[in-house]
Amino acid sequence: MEGLAAREGWRVEGSAARVHYSGATDRYSIEYYAPSDCTLYWKVPPEDAGETAVPVGRETVPDPLRERIREDLAAAGIDPAVDDRSL
Repeated sequence: MEGLAAREGWRVEGSAARVHYSGATDRYSIEYYAPSDCTLYWKVPPEDAGETAVPVGRETVPDPLRERIREDLAAAGIDPAVDDRSL
């Protein structure tokens, strides 16, 4: 997990790590869980929307973001293939 903590934007809490991403119109929170060795993607509404983040399928996430997450995992010594795992 130290490897992810060293990557830009990642925060580590225990056996979980999270990074936030804001694109042109969308915001996402991506979480990696070491015990289950998987990633989860959440779409985050605008701050003033008063809504709650919801989990989203990987096929709805922009490819550049998915690539960045896989690069961060690999740089942290985590097999980037975990990003393709279904829960």
